[in-house]
Amino acid sequence: MSGATTDSVGRVGERSGRGGLARLPSVERVLTAPAAAPLINTYGRTRVLEAIRQTLTAWRDAAVLTHASSLDEVPDEAAVASMAKTWLEKESASRLRPVFNLTGTVLHTNLGRALLPEAAVRELVEAMTQAVNLEFNLSTGKRGDRDDVVAELLCELTGAQAATVVNNNAAAVLLMLSGLAARKDVVVSRGELVEIGGSFRIPDIMRSAGARLREVGTTNRTHRSDYEAAIDSRTALLMKVHCSNYAISGFTKAVELPELSALAHSHGLPAVVDLGSGTLADLAQWGLPHEPTVREAIEAGADLVTFSGDKLLGGPQAGLIVGRGDLVAKLKKHPLKRALRAGKLTLAALEAVLRLYRAPEFLPEKLTTLRLLTRPVSAIQTCAERVAPAFRLAAGEVFAVTVEPMQSQIGSGALPVDRLPSYGLVVRRAGGKRGGRALMLLEERLRSWPRPVIGRIADDALRLDLRCLEAADEAAFVRQCVEMT
Repeated sequence: MSGATTDSVGRVGERSGRGGLARLPSVERVLTAPAAAPLINTYGRTRVLEAIRQTLTAWRDAAVLTHASSLDEVPDEAAVASMAKTWLEKESASRLRPVFNLTGTVLHTNLGRALLPEAAVRELVEAMTQAVNLEFNLSTGKRGDRDDVVAELLCELTGAQAATVVNNNAAAVLLMLSGLAARKDVVVSRGELVEIGGSFRIPDIMRSAGARLREVGTTNRTHRSDYEAAIDSRTALLMKVHCSNYAISGFTKAVELPELSALAHSHGLPAVVDLGSGTLADLAQWGLPHEPTVREAIEAGADLVTFSGDKLLGGPQAGLIVGRGDLVAKLKKHPLKRALRAGKLTLAALEAVLRLYRAPEFLPEKLTTLRLLTRPVSAIQTCAERVAPAFRLAAGEVFAVTVEPMQSQIGSGALPVDRLPSYGLVVRRAGGKRGGRALMLLEERLRSWPRPVIGRIADDALRLDLRCLEAADEAAFVRQCVEMT
């Protein structure tokens, strides 16, 4: 019976007389029933028709598989419409959903990295809903350059001569190498051949760009003489890659950028730097660990610097290239530039974020990423104590929920060994029992909530770091906990 065709399903209904399948309403009857009218008004007749067909087919298949063709309880038109509504709601739901980031990682790659500040959101809405002068020079009335939207700001904030923008930092590195080192050698320290998220590796990007990698030094120690020995007529540039997503300690030696730049320039070569998660302000002034700034790299002699827009910068996903005017101009003329260029939404958000850096004293308040990174531990602890009672009820008596200190991290390859003191909820099995599968099921249940809750399981406990749970989200989190109790 499980292999029955549509015709055989019909014969089953005939054999059962007034059995279940025979009494199922037709698609047309459901579609014209009063219960279907609101669905048609919301989703359209085409989608509702598909939903009804899917619902009736699923019911018939289930009846055949369970040999239940003669069941007395058969859904009527209203019941089928109700089931179709559930199908429509599920199929119409956005695949990109808001979640509560309680992982303790502020810039979480899998959860969208930097949250945009309000200023950027306003600019995005305007750019999405109105025509804008993306490539139109209002002064001359002629075609303009879309990089002009942010180039002046980037030069002001970094001290560079020129700037261009592409869709992410990997693209920035790819464009830089393709434009300046195709079929030539790029000299890089072996200790800087990093792999970033998604298994993207510097050597792979070089190969894709048509450049030849020339490794020098060893994993832990590279000297000036190593670079100098590698330079010949085939060398295009010397490259330094900031090891933002790992750290080597102990018996180490690296050639610092001022020395590397001087060496490159003495041979008439450019020195380029991939900062990865670059920042435009010294984080140390807000009590965070120091991370090399783009301006520092330019002042140290770098001819080009690439960095991300959606990491420490706190803006949209973008790859930024700043540096010497002649080199940037060459990259802007490269065919890859058009393929990798940023769209109007990226540029609108990026411009708004860059403007915030003109008044660094307001950054901890206005730049969301920095506000989360500098959030006082006492405020996070108070937040944890407020939400704990509601979450205990939602978790159930099987679990014990406590408020405990935690260690957050910046994330996205920035300051990999540094941790930020935080607080959160720790969920363990009640009675001292091992969490095991019970914790995994709870973690799965939290991910199925209307607004999924994303935490992490470690040391036989589910840990929910509340660094990223600000006031507006806190209220929403508590409401959801109450609803899910």
